[in-house]
Amino acid sequence: MPNKLKDLSGKEIVKFLEQNGFSVYKIRGSHCKMRRVILDRNQTLIIPMHTSVAKGTLHDIYNQVSEYIPELEIKSFFFT
Repeated sequence: MPNKLKDLSGKEIVKFLEQNGFSVYKIRGSHCKMRRVILDRNQTLIIPMHTSVAKGTLHDIYNQVSEYIPELEIKSFFFT
């Protein structure tokens, strides 16, 4: 049986990303822009600050995060 995405809030995702070197860059409305600089390269992610992030949005965030953080570290956070 394939793994299912967890039901995560925007705050939980932001907290996880802060533990992995990202910091809040800007908040506008209900979205949070997070950024980290590694080897003179900006890595930017935009996270919706909703109480429950939609599954499709969560999957897109997972794909974006997997570009910057090794998949082994993030898979257990996003999937059951």
